[in-house]
Order: sequence, then C-alpha cells, then structure tokens
Amino acid sequence: MPRKKEAPPPPPPKKNDEPPVEEGLPIWMATFADMMSLLLCFFILLLSFAQQDISKFKTLMGSIKEAFGVQVERKEASYAAFSPSKFERKDVELEKDEKALLSMVLQMKSITSELKIEDSMKITTEDDGVIVRIPNDDIFKQGSVEFKPGADKYFESVVSLLKDHNFDVVVRGNTDDSPAPGNLYPSNWELSSARAAAALRKLMQMGDISAGRLKAVGYADTLPLLPNTTAENRQANNRLEFFFHKPDERSW
Repeated sequence: MPRKKEAPPPPPPKKNDEPPVEEGLPIWMATFADMMSLLLCFFILLLSFAQQDISKFKTLMGSIKEAFGVQVERKEASYAAFSPSKFERKDVELEKDEKALLSMVLQMKSITSELKIEDSMKITTEDDGVIVRIPNDDIFKQGSVEFKPGADKYFESVVSLLKDHNFDVVVRGNTDDSPAPGNLYPSNWELSSARAAAALRKLMQMGDISAGRLKAVGYADTLPLLPNTTAENRQANNRLEFFFHKPDERSW
C-alpha cells in the first residue's frame, strides 16, 4: 500500500509588535478637550472685554460733551445683553434728555443776561440735571428768611424754566460754618431749611407752579463748595440752589 503523505506542520504564530490597548479614552483626546476648554475661556474673555470697551466709549463721549459745556453721563444698561432694540430706545431717550438740558442752560443764560444777574447766578450741570446757585446775600436779609428788594428777578428766571421745560426742582438751602445769628433759628439747620421753604413758597406764588414739582431741603453747612477758611469761601458756601431734574430721577 502506498504511504500517506504527512501533513505539514502549522506555521509558527506571528509576533504582535503593537502595544497593548489601554482602557478608557485615548491620551490625545484629553489634551484636545483641555485645548477646547482654554479656547472657550479665551472667547468669553474677549466678549467681556468688548462689553467693557462700549462702556469706556460712552464715558469718553460724556467727556467730550462736558468740554462743550453740558455733560449727561450715560448710565449702565438696565436691559439684557444682546438686545439691540432696547438699547436703541434708551439711546434715543438719552439724546432727548441731552437736548433738553442744553436748551435749559442756554435759556437760563439768556434770561440772566436780560435781567443783568449773570454775575450772581452760577449755572452748572450734573449727570441728570442743572444746578443754579445764588448767594443768600443777594436774596435774603442777614440771618432771616425775609427777601431783599429785587429778589423777585431771581425767582422769575426759575419760574420761566419751570414753565418751558418738563423738569422738577429741588430748592436746597446751604450756609457756611458761621453760627446762626439769633434765637429764631438756633442753628444753621433751621435757617437753611426755612430759607429753602420760603423760596419754594415764592415759586408757587409767582408762577402758579404745582407743589408736586417742588421740594425743599436744608443742608446747613454740610455741603460746602470750598473750605470755610476765608471770607470769600464762606460767601460762596452761603448759597441757595435750584436743582432742575427729570421727574423720574432721584433728586435728594
């Protein structure tokens, strides 16, 4: 009988040169995730810087307006981010307010020039209104709330502004640090408050101004414009102020 051929031996197993597979995510994926997180933080910082630049730009615009005589500071937005429609409406309101303030300042300067009291009445602007300052010596008799002859022309100018503009007024009484002169007003608190109230009553009588548009407050010597170190400084601090402001703004 013929002999059966023997089967060839099986080939030796191939060597696996690849490293063993580790469990979990690949190492490169963790590095990639870290990079994406850093990029996200970078874009968030860019966005915050962009919002800050807008605020600085508005402050710069306010400085430019101050150089021309009137400044109205644009307050921080009270609307949600990325809401251009609300921003546009508020911006229009601000522009109207700025025009009203400028118109009031120009009208006051014209009135004071016509009445020849521009040297006595000082006009300054604040963020949300206009302040008119008058020395107490030009309005009141020494140590009292009695008006001097000729004081009506100062109140006429204030009444004209109240009739022509939709602004309210806070009458602010101020004194220097000199003691109150008599027993009727034992301190400068009583004297400054009484003068502010007398001026408010004068405005109501002369212009038929609604009491709801007027307020009076006495500050005594707590808000000096200059240090009470000289007679000139005390005279500047001893004053009556009319603060014109929008009806919906804080006025105290």
